[in-house]
Amino acid sequence: MASRRMCSLLSRSLTSPTSAAALFSRGRNIASPSRGISKYSTDVAIENPVDPPVEVKHTQLLINGQFVDAASGKSFPTLDPRTGDVIAHVAEGDAEDINRAVAAARKAFDEGPWPKMTAYERQRILLRFADLIEKHNDELAALETWDNGKPYEQSAKLEVPMLTRLMRYYAGWADKIHGLTVPADGPYHVQTLHEPIGVAGQVIPWNFPLLMFGWKVGPALACGNTIVLKTAEQTPLSAIFAANLLHEAGLPPGVLNVISGFGPAAGAALASHMDVDKFAFTGSTKTGQFVHELASRSNLKPVTSELGGKSPFIVCEDADIDKAVELAHYALFFNQGQCCCAGSRTFVHERVYDEFVEKSKALALKRAVGDPFLEGIEQGPQKEKHCSLKITQVSNAQFEKILKYIKSGVESGATLEAGGERLGNKGYYIKPTVFSNVKDDMLIAKDEIFGPVQSIFKYKDLDEVIRRANATHYGLAAGVFTENLDTANTLTRALRAGSVWVNCFNIFDATIPMGGYKMSGHGREKGIYSLENYLQVKAVVTPLKNPAWL
Repeated sequence: MASRRMCSLLSRSLTSPTSAAALFSRGRNIASPSRGISKYSTDVAIENPVDPPVEVKHTQLLINGQFVDAASGKSFPTLDPRTGDVIAHVAEGDAEDINRAVAAARKAFDEGPWPKMTAYERQRILLRFADLIEKHNDELAALETWDNGKPYEQSAKLEVPMLTRLMRYYAGWADKIHGLTVPADGPYHVQTLHEPIGVAGQVIPWNFPLLMFGWKVGPALACGNTIVLKTAEQTPLSAIFAANLLHEAGLPPGVLNVISGFGPAAGAALASHMDVDKFAFTGSTKTGQFVHELASRSNLKPVTSELGGKSPFIVCEDADIDKAVELAHYALFFNQGQCCCAGSRTFVHERVYDEFVEKSKALALKRAVGDPFLEGIEQGPQKEKHCSLKITQVSNAQFEKILKYIKSGVESGATLEAGGERLGNKGYYIKPTVFSNVKDDMLIAKDEIFGPVQSIFKYKDLDEVIRRANATHYGLAAGVFTENLDTANTLTRALRAGSVWVNCFNIFDATIPMGGYKMSGHGREKGIYSLENYLQVKAVVTPLKNPAWL
């Protein structure tokens, strides 16, 4: 029931904004009603930023249950995407820190209590952790929004509760992992054991820091493994806070170690470490290829990867256009368009194309963009990528990348229907952008933009749209909007994607597996399938003397 409510809330998030004021019920200061949004419009001014109602408490590395500085003594800034100002300086871990963390994780696995603890005791710790997440919902949400830029309402009402649900889900699995007794062609007793794989290295992305923390940590801990997790250098704050709560819940030292740092130094060292038994990565396809190479060159550790996407969203000729427009808008613009499975290729049947484009344009022009801590805001600033190991000024690589793709779309002949430019002069806000008359060979049709840019294509029949939808290196997700069951069945089986949502999108229940075909990654996260990533299967065969039965 809880998962249904969460999915329903997620699917309603753009049409029924929740009051942010209700989220701060413990005496914290928030934006007053006079600073709220009077109408949904990209013309909303970017005001002086709201002071986030949270204090940054943890900026060090977490190794063997202790917060420590980086071995080098270095730190780096994490930036507020609303302004480009520094939020805090965070310890900059490198290979030496990875070695310290892996040693702690190895000792915790080989000698510590975690893998030897009863599954019931591990379950209780994970359940206490879920309770603490719920207790600190507002703080976690505020850190997530401050560091990432996503709307506070989204963080507080959707993502942190989803993390709580996720941890309770995996807590439930902890004492239900077991092997089998299998028959043999002779007098033997044969059983399979499902054993924890050992030390897991994990790297999470910057677009959903808390949820990706849960997707990685939950199954690994439920199976009895120990972990070294590297946060995204752009958004380290919420994962460090959550990891501290996990230790408060009773997690033994060394079981979860968290390193903040940069990919070329800390991430590469973790992926190539000879004492890491398994690796999990979420990020770009290009980096994913490098991660797989490092893992294979070292100790052939198995890799689970959730990578890029260019997901088709197919609107059929029988669709209710108003509903289809709203869902396609949500599929693309959710989380500022910074979603690997975003419905970034909107295919619309030629019979309803013109009406769909006009209504999509109107909806984009009404979208409220501004300070994500303000009530009613649907879209915050784009999160910026750091582009070097040493940062001396604000990097705007991701922001400029999106604007370059928009320029490319115009220059290649697509029709710019809405947006297409920066909003305001402060921070990294981009107006919701809609292109029509997009062709398959344009860069905006092929590349993962990772921003608020909707590309609308026209098609004639199912055979054509199936061929074009599958003509990509990616295969993470797809959306289908139709009232015809036969059409839905045809498309869901034909589309080469790990998730296909029919008349819905972005449904991320804890029970539903997530992963890609082709260059969108290997393996699945969430659900029962995710447990396979963190278990070894051992066959044990024992002779039977004079068995009564076989």
